[in-house]
Amino acid sequence: MVLLHVLFEHAAGYALFAVKEVEEIGMLLPQVEESVLNIGKFNSMVSLAAFFPFKSAQAALENINAVSEGVVHADLKLFLETNLPLSGKKKAILGVSDAKIGAALQEEFSISIQTGGVVAEIARGVRLHFHSLVKGLTALAASKAQLGLGHSYSRAKVKFNVNRVDNMIIQSIALLDQLDKDINTFSMRVREWYGYHFPELIKIVSDNSTYCRMAQLIGNRKELSEESLESLEEVVMDAAKAQAILDASRSSMGMDISPIDLINIERFSNRVVSLAAYRLELQEYLRSKMSQVAPNLAALIGEVVGARLISHAGSLTNLAKYPASTVQILGAEKALFRALKTRGNTPKYGLIFHSTFIGRAAAKNKGRISRYLANKCTIASRIDCFSEVPTSVFGDKLRGQVEERLSFYETGDVPRKNVDVMKEAVKEATDVATEIKRKLDKKEKKRRKREKKLQEETGETNGEAGAENDVKKKKKQVAEDIEVAAEESPAAENGAEDSSAKKKKKRKAEVEIQAEEAAATDNGAEETDTPAKKKKKRKTETKDAEPAEETPETPVSEKKKKKKKKET
Repeated sequence: MVLLHVLFEHAAGYALFAVKEVEEIGMLLPQVEESVLNIGKFNSMVSLAAFFPFKSAQAALENINAVSEGVVHADLKLFLETNLPLSGKKKAILGVSDAKIGAALQEEFSISIQTGGVVAEIARGVRLHFHSLVKGLTALAASKAQLGLGHSYSRAKVKFNVNRVDNMIIQSIALLDQLDKDINTFSMRVREWYGYHFPELIKIVSDNSTYCRMAQLIGNRKELSEESLESLEEVVMDAAKAQAILDASRSSMGMDISPIDLINIERFSNRVVSLAAYRLELQEYLRSKMSQVAPNLAALIGEVVGARLISHAGSLTNLAKYPASTVQILGAEKALFRALKTRGNTPKYGLIFHSTFIGRAAAKNKGRISRYLANKCTIASRIDCFSEVPTSVFGDKLRGQVEERLSFYETGDVPRKNVDVMKEAVKEATDVATEIKRKLDKKEKKRRKREKKLQEETGETNGEAGAENDVKKKKKQVAEDIEVAAEESPAAENGAEDSSAKKKKKRKAEVEIQAEEAAATDNGAEETDTPAKKKKKRKTETKDAEPAEETPETPVSEKKKKKKKKET
């Protein structure tokens, strides 16, 4: 009876293998290891019990994501329930290669799980001979399935990476540090190279980037004159220094330099100046990124130190998970382990030493202020990581608290309580968050209005074409309404008929004028009249026509009028 079953997850589907016999004691012997590589011998050890192919690439991705996260997918559960012999005197043992999914399966099915040892060796053999063990699966199809699933899995991991914004900060601070080193190295090379021609300039100009700009500007020192004094002053920003450079150039001990060497020095110094300019741009980019991702941490400890902390932790989420004691010595791991090994004093601070607070504190208070600052950095990083609307309110308040603590160590002024400060910060943060949300809603409304306008403008061109047809329809409708009104009116006597006929003609003429006016207005407007509006218009027109026809004058009244006229 087979007691050990091995679950194997492949890109093509789930496979369950029944292990007939296995050498556990001599597992690491060369002969046993070779038997795994031989398909004939491996077939005698292992047989395919069941295979569940994935229906689509999407299903394969869902299953493999679940396996990597240690979750039992519905397909895997159904597959094991169907094919794994769970009942019997001796319960079957399931072998899995991943301990994480093994724990989840043990919880789901209440069976004994085996990982490592024999299972690892069998999984190695199955991985090697999988296309031969499963009928209808070729080596080419298996490799294609693995490649496709690998690409989609990696794409999904990159797409839904929560640290993708932090990665920009990590790369920026790494590049900034590298640029600092490179600019320093290149500047020293320019100093050494140009120093052969003008050695006195090194003592006058100490700043590296300024020296490179001066080398670029001066070129051959013999060509310097009183006219170039103004341009020198612009670079150095000091009239005395500019005059000193001019005087030194006249009595310099440097050697003469050929034009070709001078061109090369100028080109190289130009590169160094452009690198220094790019470094400033990169620092500005880092500042803007930090204000978006971690505004509170940047407000508390500065953009560069905050970025270094995030970079060292790996991400903002990792930094938020660290306790304050870890943040305090982050970056001083070598010193910590050396101190633990030699039983010496452990370091008081790591990367946070570069903040201004520790430098301003007295020697005896450096450890205390670093501990307090690490505590506040942890709070700031957690607020930045888990807040929905990023604001720097908490960072400013925490910075104020550190300032108060510094003054307390120096002067003895009692700082405010943390509860009171946090209440103020929460109140301000809610106000700022509502203001930001209001602005965002306003922007969204403006965007919608713009889209609506564009739709209307595009709709106008279509509306002009249909306007003429609409006018014709209106005229036809008016004529039909008049005919209906005429049919509905009761038959009057001869005298009344004459007068009503005249009134009808007048009414018809008025209706035609109204229709022409409506046509003139409709030509420049959109085709916006709905069927409901048209019906309303028709109703009002018929109502206006009906009252005149409902009360026709009698012949008697007409005769009386004629008599009165004759008498007058």
